[in-house]
Amino acid sequence: MSGTSARGSGSADSDHTRHLLHQMLRVRRLEEQCVELYSAAKIRGFLHVYIGEEAVAAGVMSTLAPDDAVVATYREHGHALLRGVSAGAILAEMYGYVEGCCRGRGGSMHLFDAATRFYGGNAIVAGGLPLAVGLALADKMSGRSRVTACFFGEGAVAEGAFHESLNLAALWQLPVLFCCENNLYAMGTALGRSESQTDIALKAAAYEISSWSADGMDVLAVEEAARRAVDAVRAGGGPHFLELRTYRFRAHSMFDPERYREKTEVSRWMERDPISTLRNALETAGQLTEKDWKKIQQDVDAEVKAAVEFAEAGTLEPVEELTRFVYSERSPQ
Repeated sequence: MSGTSARGSGSADSDHTRHLLHQMLRVRRLEEQCVELYSAAKIRGFLHVYIGEEAVAAGVMSTLAPDDAVVATYREHGHALLRGVSAGAILAEMYGYVEGCCRGRGGSMHLFDAATRFYGGNAIVAGGLPLAVGLALADKMSGRSRVTACFFGEGAVAEGAFHESLNLAALWQLPVLFCCENNLYAMGTALGRSESQTDIALKAAAYEISSWSADGMDVLAVEEAARRAVDAVRAGGGPHFLELRTYRFRAHSMFDPERYREKTEVSRWMERDPISTLRNALETAGQLTEKDWKKIQQDVDAEVKAAVEFAEAGTLEPVEELTRFVYSERSPQ
């Protein structure tokens, strides 16, 4: 079992830790609902869920400021939700409706929301890293005190863009936090089968970037590591790198037959479920009652139910607008 423990005994700490539990459950329930809707053919295309990895997004997002930027992968529903994109806008986007955060044009893998500075949702492996470097470069050139947090899986380490991005970030001392969500499998390929050096943080250190690993199944450990890194980046310490060791409980995508890992391995990792682990720790510390837990569940269930209703009531984009955003719109003469 994880070594997660409820932090402190003060009310503020207890409230914050319960908030993290709430945030993780929001992601879990939304994604479970996505699986149901996909199975009912209401969500189509590709779908990659984050179930099991919630501690990473919840822990890192809690350390970011509203003016910071977030760049994610195609497994990004939880990141978008915790960044402030509404559950309704996320589901409507997956339905392909105009009410979605990208007017239904992006779908599951391309969530985007400028208002919350959430820049994808990037379907290409490692595709978000150069974007994050560009955002961080713009902030540095403009003298803004911002951090760009970039999430990606360990499979991105095999891509040239990973190395180019880390090299430039270090060379130019950019305010970017690289967050590697190491869930051990790049699609169906185990890390040890593709990388001779499986210590991802060590790879980042080779570029003279401050880097370390953290238990990605422990939201408090993730938050502590992320806060230390974010504070250093914001203070002008240049890029930082976190390897967050986590695990996805479900297959890579809804199309994945998942024949590359043993069920016993999955079961062992599920014993470290970040949600139940934190809940148990809070209950043991006397910081969470059964009534508290039921209230959290009720609030989350109500949010997801409302999101489904919002998406179900969505509308398709008019045919006459299909070329909008494809060609530039002429300004009035």
